[in-house]
Amino acid sequence: MDPVKPQQTPEARLHFLDYWRIIRLRKIIILAVFLLVVITTTAVTFVLPVSFSSTARLRVEKDTPDITPFGMAASSPVFDNYFLATEFEILKSHRILDQVIEQLDLNKKYAERYKSTREFTTQESFEFLNREVEVKQFRNTSIIEVTAICGDKQLAADIANAVARVYEDYRNTLRNGRSVQGLGAFTNELAQLDAQVKAANVEVDKLKLDLKIPDIVADGSQFQSLSTDELRRLGMYLTDVESRLSQSENLMNSLKSKSGEALRNALNVNRPTPLLQNLIQDLSTTEVRRTSLNPDLGPEHPDVKRVNDVLAKLNSQIDDAVEGIMSALTLQVQTDRDTVRKTQEKMDAAKKEDATKMVEYQPYRTKKKELDTLERMRAALQGQIIQEKVNSKIGKTSSVELIDKAQPGLRPVKPSKGLNITLGAIAGMLLGVGLAFFIEYLDTSVKTIDDVEHALQSPVLGVIPQNVGALINEGPESPHAEAYRVLRTNILFSRKDPNLRTMTVVSGGAGEGKSTTIFNLATIFAQQGSRVLIVDSDLRRPSLHKILGVPNNLGLTNYLLKQNKLEEVIQTTTQPGMDFMASGKLPSSSMGILNSSAMRAFIDEAKSRYDFVFFDSPPIMGVSDASILASEVDMAVLVVQYRKYPQQMTLRAKQMVEKVGGRLLGVVLNNINISQDSYYYYYSGYYYDYYSKSDESRPAGEKKPGEGKSSSGKAGLDLKQKF
Repeated sequence: MDPVKPQQTPEARLHFLDYWRIIRLRKIIILAVFLLVVITTTAVTFVLPVSFSSTARLRVEKDTPDITPFGMAASSPVFDNYFLATEFEILKSHRILDQVIEQLDLNKKYAERYKSTREFTTQESFEFLNREVEVKQFRNTSIIEVTAICGDKQLAADIANAVARVYEDYRNTLRNGRSVQGLGAFTNELAQLDAQVKAANVEVDKLKLDLKIPDIVADGSQFQSLSTDELRRLGMYLTDVESRLSQSENLMNSLKSKSGEALRNALNVNRPTPLLQNLIQDLSTTEVRRTSLNPDLGPEHPDVKRVNDVLAKLNSQIDDAVEGIMSALTLQVQTDRDTVRKTQEKMDAAKKEDATKMVEYQPYRTKKKELDTLERMRAALQGQIIQEKVNSKIGKTSSVELIDKAQPGLRPVKPSKGLNITLGAIAGMLLGVGLAFFIEYLDTSVKTIDDVEHALQSPVLGVIPQNVGALINEGPESPHAEAYRVLRTNILFSRKDPNLRTMTVVSGGAGEGKSTTIFNLATIFAQQGSRVLIVDSDLRRPSLHKILGVPNNLGLTNYLLKQNKLEEVIQTTTQPGMDFMASGKLPSSSMGILNSSAMRAFIDEAKSRYDFVFFDSPPIMGVSDASILASEVDMAVLVVQYRKYPQQMTLRAKQMVEKVGGRLLGVVLNNINISQDSYYYYYSGYYYDYYSKSDESRPAGEKKPGEGKSSSGKAGLDLKQKF
């Protein structure tokens, strides 16, 4: 039959409680590593030699004059972290420490300290001194702390003060020497520039004479030829004429389409003249006067004729004026065109002449630029020399100041006992926890129900606590019994078919609790009113008869070999409803007796007489008997010892059961330490609390479950033959 398929469980994720569970389980390892590290750290700390510390404090700034030179703006000091970092390296360089070694005779002192038969060299002493001197900045200031750490408190103070003193002398010497050297270098450079300026002047004057360059051209702020101004003037003039010509041509084009009254008005607006304006005004006045005459007067009337004559004369004069203006406009356009042409010709000639002159003057221009550059450099250098001379005469205070002189330390600074022990405790705890998790990582055995469901894809039917004995000795109220009741309930619900009534318990390896599990499970079934037969079918290493305290002379092998009848090998127990069949002696000639028709006939016979039949079995990985039993009985349960065998071994045991066609109902997790592993408390811990409280509330003199049995420890079973 197909094995029961477990329900798919969601992917497990580690929770904080899972980590806490690992820590609780591995607390012995953690505590051992913690104590080892702390004890070792403490011992080493008290053995290490003591060291004293002395610190000298220096104010270090860049070299600047106390008075700002003339022409220079005063600037506030700017914090420069790179400057201080550079000074840190200088303070620990050979230039400083070698002088300290010489002043304090450290070659001899270090040789005496390390018990050397010869005096140390300066390089050897430098390596020791470099390790004993520490330089650091004080809280984002320009103050440098020089700290010396040494076993001799007075020598530590002497070293710190000597380093500060030598560094101060070095800075002062470097400052003064740099000023003198810089002034000398500037003076030499100025002499060379003077010689170059004189030579350049000679060449420029010679080129000026050879090329006949006018003074007005050579002495200008910007070198240019005489035709440059002419070109500029002609260009401006040409622009004006072209603008005027454009306006005149546009006006003529607009007047060509006009005549008569429209032409007069257009000229009066665009090219007005006093004469035209007066004539048009007189014409308008005369027309107004003619309009004012009596309309009854005829054309021959003297007044009318006089007004008409005046109008005719005015119109004639206006036409003459218009013709004159048009003629003048035409003449102006022609004149402007000629002017534009001639001006353009002059400009072309001037440009050609200018280009020719610029080519001729090019050598002069080049030398002139070189001369100007040299003169500017000489002027800048002269200003720098003057500034350096002024700076050298201005008083300067030292840019290095010893603020605090080093004093011998009152207490040793190394080793720091409290800090070392604290760090040792932290390191020990971290190392212990890390080792615990590493061991847990290497442990591939079954630890949780999730391990079973993910690795074996089988449901967990029950969780059995640690140190469980035979329930027949403990009685029905034993706190262990409830775990088996849960197992019995899950088996009954998992078997599906009520006719499935024979069962065996298998395991991958030895010592996983098969015999105890099958015996207690049979006891629980019997306590619940079922007729139960438990058969010790582990023929090679039988153990159930030891639990019951009976001999193993007669049993299963005797019946299968037809040496005894069934009634002769079945015995009763003190537990009502539960009978027992021992394994009997196994002859060497009958090793495969379980794989026989007699065994199958026995199973059928037992099913007809009992409600449930339970078969104990050997480990399935080493002996074939377990596989045979799993294939012959109706149901099989796999017992897995908590944290004992690798998951791969357990998976192989499950596959062997399924391979022979056995019906595997599920897995039983055995030997769980409920007190240490809180993960399983919710599965079994509640019943322990419940029964322990029941024991406390039991009246005085009332016996606990299991009391009053035989003092032999075998529960006074008083076994006898069933039939």
